[in-house]
Amino acid sequence: MTRPDESARQGPPLLNHSGQAASPRRPSQQLSNIMHFSGILFDLDGTLVHTIPDLADAANAMRQDMGLSALPQELLATFVGKGVEQLVIRALHEDRPASVEQVMRGLARFQDHYRALNGRHSRVYPGVVAGLQAFRSQGARLAVVTNKGTEFTGPLLQRMGLDGYFDAVVCGDTCERKKPDPLPLFHACDLLGIQPGQALFIGDSINDALAAQAAGIPVLALPYGYNEGRPVQSLPVNAIVDSLIEAAQWAADQKPQFA
Repeated sequence: MTRPDESARQGPPLLNHSGQAASPRRPSQQLSNIMHFSGILFDLDGTLVHTIPDLADAANAMRQDMGLSALPQELLATFVGKGVEQLVIRALHEDRPASVEQVMRGLARFQDHYRALNGRHSRVYPGVVAGLQAFRSQGARLAVVTNKGTEFTGPLLQRMGLDGYFDAVVCGDTCERKKPDPLPLFHACDLLGIQPGQALFIGDSINDALAAQAAGIPVLALPYGYNEGRPVQSLPVNAIVDSLIEAAQWAADQKPQFA
């Protein structure tokens, strides 16, 4: 897929990594009926669904199996974002460096526990359903682009009642590389039948921001997600919005930059 140049970016200038830029523009109250993006790509954990309770329970159950004490949920939340493998490695390394054999054993135990826990205590963030409906009503096609594995993504979307909103789902094992590599975003655009310059990405973490930036896709950040414990204001994004409803308004306010 052809990658757009920088002129294809939408909206206000990117924030720098120290957050030194004008305050991101907030959407107006009235939602426009015109959509200038053909496809909207969404991160899953920390963007659409609060999944930390189940991920933390699975990680602590794994640690218990391996003779380790439980870790605080707030700490485990900072390990989320780069896929299950990194979550397991960081959860084990919190005590001492783990061997490859220990990591592989821990990964198997985590997956066993997460199969049973996936979606049990997770919840859809406020405004997500209304925001998805707003994007759909404006004619946009929607896709999930997550680092969560296929085995867990489909069941979670179904249990949260979100599966019917998406035209495509790209998981952490769909492509050869995960976010922050741009490949999953390009693949999602292919599945939606659009160019990257026609897409908008919405996420909560540095992995989302870097992947979108590398793909030449405008990106919005939500402030309630995980971002590995770092403030969302540090992300290189086009704007920070409080909800998916505000994201839909932001998108509708933009002028089209493509044919």
